[in-house]
Amino acid sequence: MKKITVKEFFNTKKEDFLLSLVTKTHTLENSISSEYLNRPGLALAGYFERFSADRIQILGETEVSFLQSMKEEELYDRMKELLVFSIPCFIVAKGLSVPEQMEYLANEMNIAILISKMSTDKLYHALRKYLEDYFAPSKTIHGTLVDVFGVGILLTGTSGIGKSECALDLVERSHRLITDDVVKITYRDDVLIGTSTNDYGHFMEIRGVGLVDVEKMFGIQAVRIQKRIDVQIELMPWQDNMDYERIGLSDNYVDILDVQIPIIYLPVSPGKNVSVIVEVVAMNHILKIYGYDAAKTYTMRLQEDIQKKAKIRGALIDDKE
Repeated sequence: MKKITVKEFFNTKKEDFLLSLVTKTHTLENSISSEYLNRPGLALAGYFERFSADRIQILGETEVSFLQSMKEEELYDRMKELLVFSIPCFIVAKGLSVPEQMEYLANEMNIAILISKMSTDKLYHALRKYLEDYFAPSKTIHGTLVDVFGVGILLTGTSGIGKSECALDLVERSHRLITDDVVKITYRDDVLIGTSTNDYGHFMEIRGVGLVDVEKMFGIQAVRIQKRIDVQIELMPWQDNMDYERIGLSDNYVDILDVQIPIIYLPVSPGKNVSVIVEVVAMNHILKIYGYDAAKTYTMRLQEDIQKKAKIRGALIDDKE
C-alpha cells in the first residue's frame, strides 16, 4: 500500500498549503495511507463508533470553537480518548489555535498538529485533489505518447522499432509530444492520464542524431504536459506469415490499470509512412466516437449490394423459366 510520511508531506507541501507545525518535530513520523479526509465533529463530541481515524483530520472554525467551549477537564478526557487512535495528523484551517491541552497530549501521543492559513473549504478541496493524485493507481511503460487531433495515442513496440521517429514526424506535422521513451500512466477520474516520469523537459532520443529538445526546436505549441490516453498503437516488424487486420470489424482492446482501451497492431516495413497511418487512426477513432464506423458501413453496403444482385439474378432466372 502506498504511503507518505507526515514529515515528507509537510516538507514538500508546506508552501502550497501554507502550513506551520504546532507540535514538536518527532510527531511528524506518522504515515498517511488514505486519500480521504475527515472532519471529526462526532468524534470530538464523544461518538467514536464510525470514526475514520486513518485519515488526515481537518479542524475548521466549527470544530475549534466546540473545543474551546468545553471545560478543561472534559476537554482533556475527550482528547485522551481521541488521540489513542492511530491518527496521521491534524490540520487546523484559518490559522486558528487549538487548546493547550490538545497540543500537550498530541506531543505525548506523537500526533502532529499542523496549522494552515487557508480557509477550511479551500484547504479541504486542495488537500483532496493532492491526495487523489498521490494515491491514484499508476504504472510506467516503455513507449511514446503523442496528441494527434486531440486523441491521445500511445506508441509502443520493441526498442528501435521507430516510435521516436514516428513521434518526431507527427510533431513536424503540427501534432504534440507529451513524453518519449517512458510514459507514466495514472488512473484518475475514470480515465488514463499519461505524463513524463521526470521534469527535465521534452527531450527525444533519435538514433544517429542524439538528444533533441522538441520544445526549443518546434516551439511551446508542439508539446504538452499530460494527455488522456485514448488508443494504443503497437508497432511491430512486418512478417509475411502474420495475419494482420484487413477490414477492422473486430476491435482489439488492451487492459491498463483495469481500464480497457483500443489497441491496433501496426506492422512496420521500410518506406511505410507510419505517421500518416497514426493520423488516420486518430481520425477514425474520432469518427467512431461520433457513431460512424467505416468497416461496418462498408460491410453493410457490400451486403446490400450482394442482396440486390441476388434478387436481380433470381428475377432473370424466373423470366427464363
